[in-house]
Amino acid sequence: MGQGSQTTKTAVVLLNLGGPKALDEVEPFLMSLFSDPAIVTLPNPFRYVLAKWITKKRLPEAHHIYSLLGGGSPLLENTEAQATALSKELGEAYRVFVSMRHAAPKVNHALDQVNAYRPDKVILLPLYPQYSTTTTGSAFKAWEKATKDFPCQTTTIHSYPSQGGFVEAIGDLFTPIYKEALSHGTPRILLTAHGLPEKTIRAGDPYQSHVEETAGAFLEAQGPLDAVLCYQSRVGRLKWTGPYTEDEIVRASQEKRPLIVVPLSFVSEHSETLVELDMTYKKLALEKGCPAYFRVPTVGCHPSFIKGLAELVHLHLSPCGRGRPSGRVRGP
Repeated sequence: MGQGSQTTKTAVVLLNLGGPKALDEVEPFLMSLFSDPAIVTLPNPFRYVLAKWITKKRLPEAHHIYSLLGGGSPLLENTEAQATALSKELGEAYRVFVSMRHAAPKVNHALDQVNAYRPDKVILLPLYPQYSTTTTGSAFKAWEKATKDFPCQTTTIHSYPSQGGFVEAIGDLFTPIYKEALSHGTPRILLTAHGLPEKTIRAGDPYQSHVEETAGAFLEAQGPLDAVLCYQSRVGRLKWTGPYTEDEIVRASQEKRPLIVVPLSFVSEHSETLVELDMTYKKLALEKGCPAYFRVPTVGCHPSFIKGLAELVHLHLSPCGRGRPSGRVRGP
C-alpha cells in the first residue's frame, strides 16, 4: 500500500513503557515492571517472589519521585500528544493508538480500540529508538500473546537509532542550549541513555550498539564536540553499562566545566528526565562545582521527530523499502 492510498486503513500502535498516573498506581506499576520476564529472568515462582521484594524495597523512593511530579508520571499525556501529532502527519488513512507495557492503557485496551477501528493492517511502532529485549522485545511479546487469534496482518518496526528526523530533532533542540552554554566556558556534552546490566548486553541484546549508533549520528551532524557517551538509571548491585552518568557529572564539575546533558534513549519527558536529570543530577553537579548545568529536552512532538516516525511507517509499507537512510527500518 502506498502512503496516498485511501482504500485501506492502517492502525499504528505506539508502544511505550507506561508510568503511574497517581501515587496509588505506583505499587502495581513496579510489580508489573519487575514481574516482566524480560527484565527479571528468573522462572516463576521465584520471579514473582523477587518482584514482590524489589517492589516493597523501592516503593518509598518511587513514591517520593512521583510526588515531585505532582503525584504521577506525565508519560501517558506526552505519548498521547505524540500519537495525535503523528496521526495528523500520516493523514486520514491511518489511526494512531497507544499501548503501554506496565501501566494503563495496556495492550488489551489498545487491542479493543484497534479492533473497533477494523484496520486492514497494523504496525507496531515502539517509542524506543534503540532496540532492547527489556523494552521493545517485551512489548512485542505482550502484543503477540494478546493477539493470538487476531485476524489482521501485524508487522513491527524494530528500531531506528539513527533515523534522520530523530537525530535532526535532537540537534535542533541542542543548538540553542550549546550557544548559551558557551558563555560559561567550553561545555562538556554528556550524551546519556538508560543503562542495562552488562549481562544483558553479553547475552546478545543490541541496545548498547544502537545507543552508540545514535551518539555517532548526532556527533557526525554536529561536528567536533567535547562529548562523552554515558548511562544513567542503574539499580541493584549488578554491573551496568558504563561509564555512569553521575560519575561523568562529578568529573566534569570538578574540572569546572559547564555541562550539557543530552538524552539519547528517551523521546518524551518522564521521571528519569524530569527528576533524575533535572533535579538529582543537577544538584550533584552544582554541589561539585559545575559553573552551569543545562539539559536538552527530549524530542517529544518536535516536527522533525514526528515526520521521522511517519517516514518509518511509510517506508515500512513500501514494497521495495525505499527511502533510506532517513527512514530506516531495522531488526534487532
